[in-house]
Amino acid sequence: MPHFRPTADLETHEVANQPPPFEDVNIFDSDAALKTAVEKNGGAAHAANLSTFGARCGSAEVIDWSRQANNNPPQLKSFDRYGHRLDEVEFHPAYHALMDLGLSAGVSAGAWTAGQAGHVLHAALIYQMGQADGGVCCPMSMTYAVVPALRHAPALAKEWEPRVTTSAYDQRFIPAPEKNAATMGMAMTEKQGGSDIRANTTSAKNIGGDEYELTGHKWFCSAPMCDAFLTLAVTEAGITCFLVPRWRPDGTRNAMHIMRLKDKLGDRSNASSEIEYHGAYARRVGDEGRGVRTIIDMVQHTRLDCIVGSAGGMRAALAQALWHADHRTAFQKKLIDQPAMTMVLADLALETEAATALAFRIAGAFDKAGSDKREAAFMRLATPIAKYWICKRLPGVTYEALECHGGAGFVEEGPMPRLYRTAPLNAIWEGSGNVIALDILRAITREPDSLNAVRDEILGAKGENLHLDRHIERLEKWFEPGILNEATARAFAEDMALALEATALRARAPDYMFDGFCNARLDTENKSLAYGALTAKLDAAKIIDRAAPH
Repeated sequence: MPHFRPTADLETHEVANQPPPFEDVNIFDSDAALKTAVEKNGGAAHAANLSTFGARCGSAEVIDWSRQANNNPPQLKSFDRYGHRLDEVEFHPAYHALMDLGLSAGVSAGAWTAGQAGHVLHAALIYQMGQADGGVCCPMSMTYAVVPALRHAPALAKEWEPRVTTSAYDQRFIPAPEKNAATMGMAMTEKQGGSDIRANTTSAKNIGGDEYELTGHKWFCSAPMCDAFLTLAVTEAGITCFLVPRWRPDGTRNAMHIMRLKDKLGDRSNASSEIEYHGAYARRVGDEGRGVRTIIDMVQHTRLDCIVGSAGGMRAALAQALWHADHRTAFQKKLIDQPAMTMVLADLALETEAATALAFRIAGAFDKAGSDKREAAFMRLATPIAKYWICKRLPGVTYEALECHGGAGFVEEGPMPRLYRTAPLNAIWEGSGNVIALDILRAITREPDSLNAVRDEILGAKGENLHLDRHIERLEKWFEPGILNEATARAFAEDMALALEATALRARAPDYMFDGFCNARLDTENKSLAYGALTAKLDAAKIIDRAAPH
């Protein structure tokens, strides 16, 4: 909570020219880009609920919860004092308060229970939840994303889907049937393979029907206090997907042993762990030997959250920079009015709104994919393209926003170090850059209708900006023989992402944002390598006014 009337008149000086805390700000109502993105993608009916949630996420109380949860990271409790094995993780009460806030608001459930635009609703909720605290978004995202994978096993889905689509949080570590709601995680990678999950060695022994026992390890298991996990193991038919609950059907603890917690760069409020299965009880999800195909449905949804979460992370950093610059004076002017700072902030605002516009365009495609083949095709390719690019842009945006604070941005008492440490995560989670770039190549090869849908979307904006038109012409050269391959896949992803961001802005933002982005990012003569080093034509004052958290 904010300190009550701290003393400003000190013995040696008066505390002045310091910005007030950025708190008790409604982060939905004060974000024009977010409000526009929600409305333009069919989510207008959710605006009132999103505003209520935005007020909570931006409140001083919730901001302090994040501080406490990150300053008091989770602790592994392997045994009780008598020597009984526990394999539990102990969290600060602030962590549970944050989990309750998000899950009760529908961060995980909303996509599946809302009458319309469920994925847009989910995206807007997690976009704001991440600004309150990014760490807790991990279990919320996995709980959301597990639903389509569960549906590969109708009996399991009937049992577990109601638990993970309930807008509630039950922190008790007891068997899932006895709880009011459940959370789900996943444990895929192993030490010897990493992203190469076909190199996994965890073995699965059938004990009857769809029931198995697993033996092996997982190098990364995030949020190990979830009620169940999707995981991969090897049967005679090959890599297969399984659900591993924390409790066996007979009410005893499952043999999923937490070996240690990861000492991470960021997201310290959340627990990430290394685990071992010692004959752990599991149930098969999908067909044997089809584990990768089964799990990809979950991965596609968590990739959406990487995109949305990165856009939200940009907004969190930008809002802090704008707030500081608007309340701090240097050289007889507000920082925000200094021409050099104006260009930096305008450049960051362009980057942030472009990311937000594309993220919610894709969330809208998720909503329509079940009934619209073109939207489904667009979603399949646009998701990895946006995941590659937007997640990579977040660290740079966060760094530049930190620098806007000067030395104050480098001090742990403020929010910027936490945002900066967290910034690289989404680019690594659910496939790092090379993995995603290769996935894009595979999608183009295997699903040409996806490429056609994305190209049609981009061509629909032709004629709106000269620099975009020239960029579209350059894109066509990628499809000449011998140009697009594994070595050039990253460059292709970047070019496609920039075109998609421009296209999303064309349909979802004012002209000065669209033209400013095209002029700043697509003009080959005026492109800059650092934020704020712009010579392109743009209306910086309007861009900053739109982005400012009024």
